[in-house]
Amino acid sequence: MSKKNKFKTRKAVARRFKITKTGKVLRLSSFARHLKRRKNRKQLRRLKKPKLVTGKMAKKVKKLLGI
Repeated sequence: MSKKNKFKTRKAVARRFKITKTGKVLRLSSFARHLKRRKNRKQLRRLKKPKLVTGKMAKKVKKLLGI
């Protein structure tokens, strides 16, 4: 019997994405690090919340994380 290869976790991907209990992939927003003076409060508030990664990108992220 042949064994299935185990994939190593890509650490760069592991730092950028989080997997929920149900298996959904979350990421943080861009444009939230600096130059906050020119952005309004509503925009900054929305940038704080994690975003859902969907479709093929989520599948790729899971593969890179070894899931």
